[in-house]
Amino acid sequence: MEQRDEELIGRMNEGDAEAFEVLYHRYRDWVHRLAWRFTGNQADALDVLQETFVYLLKKSPDLRLTASMTTFLYPVVKHLSLNTRRKRPASADEEMLDAIPAPAASGTPRAELAAALGALSDEHREVVLMRFVDDMSLDEIAEALAIPPGTVKSRLHRALETLRTDPRVREYFL
Repeated sequence: MEQRDEELIGRMNEGDAEAFEVLYHRYRDWVHRLAWRFTGNQADALDVLQETFVYLLKKSPDLRLTASMTTFLYPVVKHLSLNTRRKRPASADEEMLDAIPAPAASGTPRAELAAALGALSDEHREVVLMRFVDDMSLDEIAEALAIPPGTVKSRLHRALETLRTDPRVREYFL
């Protein structure tokens, strides 16, 4: 039987290295994809992955999980990723396209999807990706971003409205 995250955190707080390892394996791919999306660079994403779990370890033995693990980790990954990205010289890194999932059912090329998402404001793009790539609920997004749920709904609505009018990706967001 798979242990709940709260139980694993409790065991981790008691010094159980195996509990930390289970959490690491459970969330490493998600953290890596998110970091890659923010940094646009594979090597930086791997560094952020490592830093995220070092941060988690440092929170022990006082860590209390009051939300889902992804809601807890999202702001950590975002902050570490943006700091990492600021340290790197600006460049048009094509590698970032690989961090955006290819549209499943439509014939929309990944580059067109990336361009359409790139045309959104940072706030709108972030909620779209959190909702549809990270599969976070509106409440989880609100908590992770520390904004009211109504603001999440408004940003998501406006972003989808914009994407639905973009001829490159219209069919993907209908």
